[in-house]
Amino acid sequence: MRRLFIIGVGAGNPDYITVQAINALKQVDVVFVIDKGEEKQDLLRLRNTLCERYLEPGAYRIVQIAEVQREAGAACYEAAVREWHEQRAIAYEAAIGRELAEEECGAFLIWGDPSLYDSTLRILERIAARGAVAFEYDVIPGITSIQALAARFRIPLNRIGEPIHITTGRRIAAGLAEHIDNVVVMLDGECAFKNIADGDIDIYWGAYLGTEDEILISGNLQERMAEIERLRNEARARKGWIMDTYLLRRR
Repeated sequence: MRRLFIIGVGAGNPDYITVQAINALKQVDVVFVIDKGEEKQDLLRLRNTLCERYLEPGAYRIVQIAEVQREAGAACYEAAVREWHEQRAIAYEAAIGRELAEEECGAFLIWGDPSLYDSTLRILERIAARGAVAFEYDVIPGITSIQALAARFRIPLNRIGEPIHITTGRRIAAGLAEHIDNVVVMLDGECAFKNIADGDIDIYWGAYLGTEDEILISGNLQERMAEIERLRNEARARKGWIMDTYLLRRR
C-alpha cells in the first residue's frame, strides 16, 4: 500500500527540522510540494533545500501540485474554506494516484507543524474517506512559528499559573477578551492588533522567523503598532508574501 509522511519542517530555518523528520525523509520516493506561484517561490526553495541537504541525489523525485485559490471576500468564510479544501483534495488525490506507486512512500513537507493552522491533514482525511486512492500515513511534528517566536525573544509563552490562548487575527479584530492575558496570534493579514486600545498590552512580533529576512519587534503595543504595520507592509511589498506571528501579553 502507498505510504505518506506528513512532515513538519519548521518555521523557515532548515536547521529546525528534527532527526525524526530526517529519518522519515530518507524513506521517501516522492516529495509532494504545493506550487503557490511566483510570489511564494521562497517557500518552494526551502523545501528543495531540505531535500538537497538531507537526501541522496537521485533517491527521490519532487512532484509539484498547483495551488488552488480560495475565494476571497466570500460571504461565508467557513463555506469558502470547505470548498477550497474540497478542490485541494481533488488535486492532491490525483497527484498521489498518478505519481505514487502502490509500494512507494511519499511526503508532504508542512511549514511549521501539521497540527497548527494547516489544512493538509483534513484534506487527506477527505481523500481517505472517498477510498479511490488507498494509503497509510504518519504525522511527524515540527517546530512551529510560536516556538520560534518565544525562542528568539527568550521568553516563556505563559507566566506562572496563567493560560495561553492561540487564535487568529480574525478572532481578535474586535479586541481582546478581558480575562485573557497571554494571546498568540497567527494568520493576521490585516494587523488586527490595531483595534486593541488597552494601553497595558505588550507585543512580541516576529516575521520570517528563522530566516535571513527575520524581523523582530517588541514593546508596548500602543507605542509599536504603527512601526510594525509599516514594516510589515514594506516587507510584504518587497518579497510578495509574509508570515508573521505575535504574542500579546497584558502587563
